[in-house]
Amino acid sequence: MNEALRRRLESPQAAALLRSLYGPGELESAKRRYASLITGMVDLVSQEHPELAADKVDTVRFFTAPGRTELGGNHTDHNHGKVLAASIQLDAVALVLPRDDTQALFRSTGYPDVRIDLADLSPRAAEEGTTEALLRGVAGTLAAEGLKLRGFTAQADSTVFAGSGLSSSAAMEVLFAAILDHLYGEGKRSALELAKIGQKAENAYFGKPSGLMDQTACAYGGGVLIDFEHEQQPHIQSVHLDMESCGLCLCVVHTRGSHADLTPAYAAIPQEMKAVARFFGKPVLRELDRGTLLAHTQAVRKKAGDRAFLRALHFFDENQRVDAMGAALEKVQVLSGAERTAALMQYLSLVTASGDSSWKLLQNLSVPQEPQDQGLPLALALTRSFFEIPGTPDTRLWAARVHGGGFAGTIQAYIPLEDLDAYRALMESVFGPGALTPLRIRSQGAVELPL
Repeated sequence: MNEALRRRLESPQAAALLRSLYGPGELESAKRRYASLITGMVDLVSQEHPELAADKVDTVRFFTAPGRTELGGNHTDHNHGKVLAASIQLDAVALVLPRDDTQALFRSTGYPDVRIDLADLSPRAAEEGTTEALLRGVAGTLAAEGLKLRGFTAQADSTVFAGSGLSSSAAMEVLFAAILDHLYGEGKRSALELAKIGQKAENAYFGKPSGLMDQTACAYGGGVLIDFEHEQQPHIQSVHLDMESCGLCLCVVHTRGSHADLTPAYAAIPQEMKAVARFFGKPVLRELDRGTLLAHTQAVRKKAGDRAFLRALHFFDENQRVDAMGAALEKVQVLSGAERTAALMQYLSLVTASGDSSWKLLQNLSVPQEPQDQGLPLALALTRSFFEIPGTPDTRLWAARVHGGGFAGTIQAYIPLEDLDAYRALMESVFGPGALTPLRIRSQGAVELPL
């Protein structure tokens, strides 16, 4: 390892920073991860830039962007609704060295190298769905805003596993945006601006018609309640979330379902919601209200279909739940004793209600064409049976819901710390080793690290 970089990593300031990002119990594993990245960066620079003096590696810069967890507001953002989300300790980290040419080389652990020429930033159909598309798209969006770009060499690693609903692609998008903005734009762009850059790259280059929620949560850091009534200027409110202090572990359970060929299923949700809105002459459901929808039930069913009606009903109910969840978390933060427990119970009941609505109304837990693949409903049913014994009151605090886009992937669960080992054993007996991943909310979004 480069000696100067090793000293930077071993400083008290670095230790405090890594604890804040990953938790006190993960300090040593974080140091090992960063040390491995430094070693890889030294090797990469010797291969890519043999003409550079050895001390040039000392000037590398450190960047990170977190994944995110959606806490409430399932499939509401694309119709200008409300979402409760938070950044997490799982992240993408990159050690970066600026270049004098227009070549960008991004090497990430476990993946093929990504190399593009930033002199050519037009979208390429053949790159859709790839990291190349995300990098080219972010660079293209920044260039269109007038940023004069050069290239970079990066050694990276991501713990935001794909297919988890934790937004691995959004984390990568805002990471690229932060890197290029700090290298060549003086780091002046806000978290929201970085999020918008990422969304444009995902929509126009990656080929996924996503809303702005994923990128916003990854870029900001901490818990955020996002109101997308004005989509390009959302109202963003910080929300405090510390489940461990409440005796709970926030986690996701990966059911290992395939995300292959699910794009039509994802796309149908905003399409059907907007079809209901168009029935009333509106572009999105946010411009309507629940009462108007119910007053025209039969006409909407005839025009848009029953599933579209139910999905619209989910939208209105979920929007109200997000506000109630935010209010409950505020009480959890300021109250104590029995009042705090009551507020926590209210929050958890809203989490489960969100999951039930996604299951029954939104219908995004499985694909109708694949009736034998019911991983998400199975995980939720097993979680419920773990806590509930018919005919017996259960005072334990817990909740579970679908996580992310749905149809495959993960559920989210709040599990009492004393039950975590037994719950993990159950989930991993069904879905395989490593199926359960504990989450920790971190306060930093997409940032350059002062290491």
